Amino acid sequence: MIVALEESIYFMTLMAKKTLQELPFESLAGQIVILRVDYNVPLGNEGRITDQTRLDPTITTIRHLIQGRARIVIISHLGRPNGKPDPALSLKGIPERLAKLLKSPVNFCSSTTGPEACEAVEALEDGDVLLMENTRFYPGDVSNDQIWAEELRHGSTLFVNDAFGTAHRSHASTTGIAKAVRDSGGQAVAGHLMEKELRFLGDALIDPDPPFVAIIGGSKISGKIDVIEALLPNVDRILVGGAMANTFFLSLGLEVGKSLVEPDKVDIARDIMYRAGDKIILPVDVLASSELNEEASTRESLRTEVMPEEYIADIGSMSMRIFAKEISSAKTIIWNGPMGLFEVPKFAIGTTKLAQEAAQSSENGSTVVLGGGDLAAAVEVAGFASSMTHVSTGGGAALEFLSGAELPGLEALSDRSD
Repeated sequence: MIVALEESIYFMTLMAKKTLQELPFESLAGQIVILRVDYNVPLGNEGRITDQTRLDPTITTIRHLIQGRARIVIISHLGRPNGKPDPALSLKGIPERLAKLLKSPVNFCSSTTGPEACEAVEALEDGDVLLMENTRFYPGDVSNDQIWAEELRHGSTLFVNDAFGTAHRSHASTTGIAKAVRDSGGQAVAGHLMEKELRFLGDALIDPDPPFVAIIGGSKISGKIDVIEALLPNVDRILVGGAMANTFFLSLGLEVGKSLVEPDKVDIARDIMYRAGDKIILPVDVLASSELNEEASTRESLRTEVMPEEYIADIGSMSMRIFAKEISSAKTIIWNGPMGLFEVPKFAIGTTKLAQEAAQSSENGSTVVLGGGDLAAAVEVAGFASSMTHVSTGGGAALEFLSGAELPGLEALSDRSD
């Protein structure tokens, strides 16, 4: 398994794929460049952005292209509009915020392909930035319609993918357009953010400084089995929390009350624990709750003393101390998934405590990589995101990468040997 994982990671890393950084800077001038980003951001009233976390990491790539005098066409998806326009999922509220971050104007086009879009692209001058409407307003995106991908290319011979969060999807706006550009004799390359994501995730897995500790949380074990399997040969400890720990508890014959659990995965959990031995550490105590809301009554309970009418909502204080000790002694930490139902403040204590410990380890020189999604949001709210070595922008993509799977969005890019 170790060899298979390393071969997969090496194939996917930027040892094999071309990057924007490698292209001659002077070659960008006057070029139409299609830049795929992940602006799947939360929106408030009138389409205003309530969290710009996904915008910030793309600024380096956009500025690079502006300074190179490229004609920049930005494409992104937002939500799941099911292939038809949805005003609530429009990207029209993003250009104003993006322009402030860039300190440069950003135009908007209310379509992505067709006459209006073509006219908007043709009107671009060197250094201009144009944001297109939500790619998923078109059914051809999710279905990876190659004809639509060719239209989306707008005659460009340079595609830059900076959307690591969608790299595990084979869509027209990721793999389809990369193929269209390469088929036309052009290049499809990784942007600065994509390069950074792969460097940190790849380095942590291929050559981690020991002790190497993985923290795995979240709701379901079914989404993390491949990750645990891939990490097991190289990791020193795997700390398991979140609702997925309930399935491990069930495999030990413990009561989990009304908690989220996957009974059909009990045998898998039992097998993993048998093979992992002392590498896997489960919570020894939990925060048991009468309901899953802020008003619910709670109590700390040993994992052996949960009542049938209770929910397991977080790890307990003893587990926090045990996990924190492992984190403090680690030199490499990969963390995916929260320790509890972090959306409810009283159930976010375990995640916050471990985030504080991980941030301290990072500041002390350890490599701490967080795998996007709900965890990134939780750590951001807790105020520790900026202290981590790297917080991935990709939830599902990070999971796929950590499991050793190949990412279609990355595979579609040009090889350095091309």
